[in-house]
Amino acid sequence: MQLGRRSLLLAAAAGTATATTAAAQPRKDGGPVVIGHRGAAGWRPEHTAASYTYAVQTGADWIEPDLVPTKDHVLVVRHENEISQTTDVSRHPEFADRRTAKTVDGRPVTGWFTEDFTLAELKTLRAVERLPAVRNRNTVFDGREEVMTFQEVVDLARRLSREHGRTIAVFPETKHPTYFRSLGLPLEPRLAAAIRRNRLGRRECVVQSFEPTSLRRIAAERLGVPLWQALGTTGGPYDLVTAGDPTTYEDMMSPAGLARIATYADWIGPDKSSVAGTSLVADAHAAGLRIGPYTFRAENQFLPARFRRGSGANDFGDAFAEYTLYYRMGVDAVVTDFPDLAVMARRSG
Repeated sequence: MQLGRRSLLLAAAAGTATATTAAAQPRKDGGPVVIGHRGAAGWRPEHTAASYTYAVQTGADWIEPDLVPTKDHVLVVRHENEISQTTDVSRHPEFADRRTAKTVDGRPVTGWFTEDFTLAELKTLRAVERLPAVRNRNTVFDGREEVMTFQEVVDLARRLSREHGRTIAVFPETKHPTYFRSLGLPLEPRLAAAIRRNRLGRRECVVQSFEPTSLRRIAAERLGVPLWQALGTTGGPYDLVTAGDPTTYEDMMSPAGLARIATYADWIGPDKSSVAGTSLVADAHAAGLRIGPYTFRAENQFLPARFRRGSGANDFGDAFAEYTLYYRMGVDAVVTDFPDLAVMARRSG
C-alpha cells in the first residue's frame, strides 16, 4: 500500500535521524528479550513497585512504564491518563468534582484524569487491579501501592539491577503524546530530560510510542537510546490522523513502511496477531529492525483457540506453547503480563 504524502515528507526530513541498530540487539545468549508488561501485570496490579519487582525477580529483562503527565507536568506511570480503573480515586470524596468527560485521541472518555491532579494529590491515591473480574487474585494487593513517578521506576530498576547482578532496562511509552501536547503538557521534553539526568544508556532504556512524531522528537534529542515503533491493528497513529495523513498501521507493516520506520527507529512492536501466519518477522529483519510482539497473557480468552485449556475464559491455557511458537518464528522480544512464564519457555528452548 502507498504511504501518505506526509509520511514521505517526514521520512525525507529524518535523514539525519538514522536508527541506532547496534543499540537494539537481543540478549547475548541469543534468546528473545522478555519485557514485563507494566511489570508482571498478570500477578500484581500493573505499574506498581510490587509488579515491577516481581517481574524482575522472575527473570524479566526490561520493565515497561507507560508515561502520562500530572497537572504540574511530572511524568507518572499509568496505562491511561483516566485512572478510575487503576486507582481508588472514586473512593475519595475530596476529588468527586474532578470527574469529567473528555475526548482523548478522538474518543469520548469519562472519569478522572492525571492531568487534572498535582503529583501530591495523586500520591494520596492507591493502585487497584485493573481487571478484577479476570485476575481476582490480584485484588488482594488493592490499596497497598501508590502511583509511581517515572523517576521512581528508574531508581527501582537500578536498585533491582544491583540486587540481581544484571542490567534491567526501562521501556517507557509516551501515551497520547499529541493529546498532551495540545494541553501544553508535552511528554518528550520531560522524558528526554529524565534520560539525560539519569544518564540512561542504550542498555538501560528503550523508548516506545504508537506515534511516529513522538519518536522523531525523541530522536531529535540525540539521546543515544533505541526507539521502538509500536503498531496497532486498525486505523493509523493518531498524530498522522490529526495531520490528515491516511497512513495506516497496515501500511507501516509493509516492506516499504518498515524501511521508513528504520530511518528513525530500531524496533517494531506489533500486536501478536499481526505476526502469526505472516512474513512480518522476516520483513522486519530485512529492514534492519528488531521485532517484539505484544501482549502475551496466560488466560484462555487471550490465547489462540488451539492453546486454550478448560472451559473458563479466565482459566490458564497452554501459554508455553504460544511462547514456543513465537520464539521459533524468530521474534527478538516478547511483551508479556507473565514474564516468569516467558522466561521458563525461553529456557526450555
